[in-house]
Amino acid sequence: MASGFFALFDDIAVLLDDVAAMSKIASKKTAGLLSDDLAVNAEKASGFSSSRELPVLWAITKGSFINKLIILPLAFLLTAFLPGIIVPILMLGGIYLAYEGAEKIYEFFFPHAAHKVNKKKVVEMSEADILLYEKKKVKSAIFVDFILSIEIIILTLSTVMNEEQSLTVQIIVVSIIAFLATVGVYGLVALIVRMDDFGYKLIRNSKDGKSVLGHGLVAALPKVIKVLTVIGTLAMLLVAGGIFLHNVHYLHELFHSLPSLLSELIIGTVVGAIALLFIKIFQGLFKKKV
Repeated sequence: MASGFFALFDDIAVLLDDVAAMSKIASKKTAGLLSDDLAVNAEKASGFSSSRELPVLWAITKGSFINKLIILPLAFLLTAFLPGIIVPILMLGGIYLAYEGAEKIYEFFFPHAAHKVNKKKVVEMSEADILLYEKKKVKSAIFVDFILSIEIIILTLSTVMNEEQSLTVQIIVVSIIAFLATVGVYGLVALIVRMDDFGYKLIRNSKDGKSVLGHGLVAALPKVIKVLTVIGTLAMLLVAGGIFLHNVHYLHELFHSLPSLLSELIIGTVVGAIALLFIKIFQGLFKKKV
């Protein structure tokens, strides 16, 4: 009886050790996606009045949790009954990420007219228009989170599967990474978007409003958002390139002499450019028909 009890503890200890080791490996694999998730959501949650930033972020966070609750069971079912479909899903997501990265680069050099916001119009928006604008941004953020969540979960799952871990370890590790992705990313986003408010508070509480740290935080926020946007764009291209590099044998052989990061960036950029070209051609044909 006692020996069986201690054997159970031993099995639990081994399981936890496997989970810890695999969680560490999986977190490294998904780091690029998490940085992209952080950059995207920091951008989506900013640009609102101070009183609306946290409610908007909370709405996106709830949507992210719902995304995970939908995707996790489906991912485990696919693993159990259709394991061969994991890589194709991963690659489809890779194409989307590469497209998003390429589109951001394209929009930087050739900004769309709709992105040139008229500040005067923004100020004159009614309360109903502001709420509608918030709802659109929240929906957009949740949709992007859904795609990134699929990639994070599938990438984590494929990593654990490649290590030939048991189904129990797979479920625990993937669930942990999915949970940390939401809590960690949106927790950091909350800190980032409130930087300027904390800065203003320091300025108000300082003598003569001369708080160096306060002014620094206020000035830093837009720069941090821009830096995160650049990091997120690169992360999307690198993650997409990595997916193709490690799952297409021809590409692996073709780029084996180059550093891994450079290979992933080249492949991600090329895939993104091709996807962007197809989308632009399709949009052009659709406009002509209309």
